[in-house]
Amino acid sequence: MVFMALTAFLYAQQPKDSVPRETILQMLKYDGVTAFGGLKHAYTRPFHWKKDDFLTAGAVIVGTAVLYSFDAESSRFFRRQEKNAPRILKDFGRYFGAPQNNYMLSAGIYGVGLFTRNEKIRHTGVLLIASATAAGFIQSLSKTVVGRARPKTLEGRSSFKPFSNEGAFHSFPSGHSVLSFTTAHAIARQFDSWWVKGGIYGIGLISPISRISSGSHWLTDVTLGVLLSVVIVDSIDNYLKDNNKYKLDKQRKISWKVNLGAGRIGLVGTF
Repeated sequence: MVFMALTAFLYAQQPKDSVPRETILQMLKYDGVTAFGGLKHAYTRPFHWKKDDFLTAGAVIVGTAVLYSFDAESSRFFRRQEKNAPRILKDFGRYFGAPQNNYMLSAGIYGVGLFTRNEKIRHTGVLLIASATAAGFIQSLSKTVVGRARPKTLEGRSSFKPFSNEGAFHSFPSGHSVLSFTTAHAIARQFDSWWVKGGIYGIGLISPISRISSGSHWLTDVTLGVLLSVVIVDSIDNYLKDNNKYKLDKQRKISWKVNLGAGRIGLVGTF
């Protein structure tokens, strides 16, 4: 098993005049309302789309149609590679995108921000939780409504059973891809360095790729899942920043590094 852990170390005390006056309960209530506001914002954005937004949506639809023609070939290619993939990557891909593990990670990050009263980490935690909830609901509903057969059923890429309760027909889109890339994109947006962003995105793509190689999803399933993640995270993060929900400019920068060990991957933040 691969366990995701977040450990934060405080190297200096907060100045007295920087300590928020709110209690933990007040901050928790504020963050809950803020997360709901971000979720509502993400769901209502299509009603405010302009010409460029509709053109982008059209390009996504056309691109998906093109990828659909490669679904069968790409599935066969990735499934042939599955037996040679390192076990640690396959396990990581499965566990990182699982809802219970993903929410534990998001809650852990938020908890650190809440109890250390760090606005930057609180903002990231709220962004993670709101984005995962918004994107997760959409993908769960879509899976049932669309009812697409998974590759390993051998039903073919064009087999659909709308509103089916069978897990074998819940392929579109990929839930693991949605949650893993939502987490990766939300965290990557907090950094300026493209080297750091690239590493985080690389980690976020492990789940989508592993879902194709395991025969659980088609290429279009994971691609739409990733795109959905980007749209949701960007929308909610813009809402949080445009409305100045958190005083990010006054916070000390956080230095993150990945800590690898036997059977675990740790994300360590120092501030």
